[in-house]
Amino acid sequence: MKERFDLLSAICSKETTRLYSTSFSMGIYFLNKEIRQPIYAIYGFVRLADEIVDSFHNYPKSTMLEELKKDCFLAIERGISINPVLNSFQQVVNQYGIEHQLISLFLKSMEMDLAEQDYTMEKYEEYILGSAQVVGLMCLHVFTNGNQDDFERLRLPAMKLGSAFQKVNFLRDVNADYQELSRSYFPDVNLSAFSDADKSKIEQDIHQEFKEALNGIRELPRSCKKGVYLAYVYYHHLFRKIGKAPAERVMSERIRVSNGYKFWLMFDSLVRYKLNVM
Repeated sequence: MKERFDLLSAICSKETTRLYSTSFSMGIYFLNKEIRQPIYAIYGFVRLADEIVDSFHNYPKSTMLEELKKDCFLAIERGISINPVLNSFQQVVNQYGIEHQLISLFLKSMEMDLAEQDYTMEKYEEYILGSAQVVGLMCLHVFTNGNQDDFERLRLPAMKLGSAFQKVNFLRDVNADYQELSRSYFPDVNLSAFSDADKSKIEQDIHQEFKEALNGIRELPRSCKKGVYLAYVYYHHLFRKIGKAPAERVMSERIRVSNGYKFWLMFDSLVRYKLNVM
């Protein structure tokens, strides 16, 4: 009974999302029921690759990532995988016609994390495209459900939202990335002397992307608008909290939003959504 294995696969993707991201899990909960599982599946796949490059330090990361890439495209071709998360992901790719190029670009960015990089602006933009913007486009395929006109109209805002989320992650995790993983994503920024001026310049870029992304969120189908807006609210609040902290503090601790405050933000965002004052 393959249906039983497909159910297991769906559960694995959902539990992966819930374990690794409270913010995205709560946002997904407010999507229409029929599109929650496809978004869990996308997040589960993305998390597999991310864990390889970020966490499996005593294992052959490069080999494991290459195996994941091979297994992923084989699963898409066959329409099945014994890996539950890949099985869940391939169903979404095949059902919603997600371009394989988006997956390749994502995996290429993950490969960039396997070695130290000197991030020029060109490489920085390449990494953001693959690690975040294409993930937004994968989700947009689900949200627009085959409507190519809607997809093209919302393509740029979806990319801006993914980019803003990723750059907020960079700021939140800048100390751990630099100290533990020897990563420095921001071009022309010396993190050993990270200044308020450096931080302000990065924040101006993120602020503009959030602004453009919100315009797109307002135009999303009702089936997904509420959930995407909630994720936006969480990340925008985190961004504002980081913005109030000096560069020295950002380099010494991981700034976060408590789960209790996330529930308050959830309530506030739902009220704003109902009143159409997003």
